[in-house]
Amino acid sequence: MKTRISAIILLWLTIDIYFFSAVATLTNNTSIYLTYWLIDALLAGTIIYSAFTRNMKLVSWLMALMLLSFVPKLVSSIVLVLEDFTRLFRGFPPRSYGVSEFALVVAAVFFGLLLFGITRGRHYYKVRRETLFFDDLPERFDGFTITQLSDIHSGSFSDARGVQKGLDLVNAQGSDMILFTGDLVNNQATEMDPWIPAFAGLTAPYGKYSVLGNHDYGDYMQWENKADQQANLNRLKEVHQEIGFKLLLNEATPIQKDNQAIALIGVENWGKGGFHKYGDLKKATAGVPNEAFKILMSHDPSHWDAVTLGHHQSIHLTLSGHTHGAQFGFELFGFKWSPIKYIYKQWAGLYQKSGLYLYVNRGFGFLGLKGRIGIWPEIAVLTLKRRSLV
Repeated sequence: MKTRISAIILLWLTIDIYFFSAVATLTNNTSIYLTYWLIDALLAGTIIYSAFTRNMKLVSWLMALMLLSFVPKLVSSIVLVLEDFTRLFRGFPPRSYGVSEFALVVAAVFFGLLLFGITRGRHYYKVRRETLFFDDLPERFDGFTITQLSDIHSGSFSDARGVQKGLDLVNAQGSDMILFTGDLVNNQATEMDPWIPAFAGLTAPYGKYSVLGNHDYGDYMQWENKADQQANLNRLKEVHQEIGFKLLLNEATPIQKDNQAIALIGVENWGKGGFHKYGDLKKATAGVPNEAFKILMSHDPSHWDAVTLGHHQSIHLTLSGHTHGAQFGFELFGFKWSPIKYIYKQWAGLYQKSGLYLYVNRGFGFLGLKGRIGIWPEIAVLTLKRRSLV
């Protein structure tokens, strides 16, 4: 942890020094210079203190402030780099006043975008729609709609009106079924207590189903004993029932429509690297016929490549979450980027291999960073269609 924090502070300082060259070009006001360095020194010092004292609530807010300070300077430094490239061939004359002014304008624009994400982005819900075609979808399910939610993280909520805005948007979709793919809380089941009535208000004619995510097991906090941790998990399972979601724990259930059915499968969390591997797809599909049309809920998208695609039964559609899209990035004109892409190959949206689909939800809530910047909270609506074989 110390090494990671040191690397972040060093990068931040490097960008600060470089961007300061533009500030120094525009003014020689000592008060502005002192304010520039004092703000970042105080922020960096407080972040280091909070991280080492493990005051994670304070760290979340400081992380947002750090992004406000760092990212605009980083982006506008591209302008300065381009100028320095030309200065290299001109004998390094003084930095241009106009270029420095433009760099500050770029920084101001990105500061505004970041400020919106931090103050309003956490409830700036986006409905994302996908239509998926299958050769073997049962005829009765042609046009069947699923609303997927993921990563609610109720322990981070503080704005009841903001949360209700998202839930009303979920109900407004009128989907046949609502599926939730894990991380109802940050750590403790009690985090859901104020939100039970609101989430119980979600409705779908073919039911609401859920699975557990990595945060739901309480693995990221200190418990006095294992019995307390297990009691917390037991209570969380009761909460799923109280909000009207059928929790699938390495098991499958048929979804009936008229005289036809599809198999809905839910596994416990299975994550790559240091994450626990509670999920057991083999157990979950033990009673599912090979020829059944299958939808799998699995919180962590790394499960798809590592286990699901190689499973002896084809899983037509897998629904995951977990990544949050890092809550930071951008999506423009079909192009998307987030730093999380360097950790997770499948991190947001729809993926396909050999006719099998994975949809990774960007998450309904937020964790760590008190907001979302460019990667907005998501309500996914998936429509299943039977491909015409004529």
